[in-house]
Amino acid sequence: MKRKILSYIQRKYEEMHLKIIKLNQQAITPKYEHENDSGLDLVSIETVDIPAGDSKLIKTGISIELPPNTEAQIRPRSGLALKHQITVLNTPGTIDEGYRGEIGVILINHGKTSFKVTQGMRIAQMVIAPVIRVNIEEVEQLSDTIRGKGGFGSTGV
Repeated sequence: MKRKILSYIQRKYEEMHLKIIKLNQQAITPKYEHENDSGLDLVSIETVDIPAGDSKLIKTGISIELPPNTEAQIRPRSGLALKHQITVLNTPGTIDEGYRGEIGVILINHGKTSFKVTQGMRIAQMVIAPVIRVNIEEVEQLSDTIRGKGGFGSTGV
């Protein structure tokens, strides 16, 4: 049974296509750096200085058409975060299935010095994920759970 399910998932995966338009000659088509990576690298088409404590919208020069019932999540690159304190401000950034504009990445510099994004630099990852849509039901009461309303550290350290 497990083999059948994996075979079905693989067939569906092979049917999915991410369509990309280059809006700029400098644009680089996103790609997986390694065979089992979950994120496609997004690349800057411009050179931009991000002062310490500031954020900037960085252009990628591409537009995409996502497969049905998916979204693209824009996530930081761990190397930029560790070495330079550069991350994606609205992590994860969400690109909805219907969006057809240019992909831009909001980078923030949490470091103490200015950081230079250069043309051709890999600045973020784009992960394609399934979207589950739900029906909204307004109710008078929610079911009880062990956790209840406890949150924000209620389970201890």
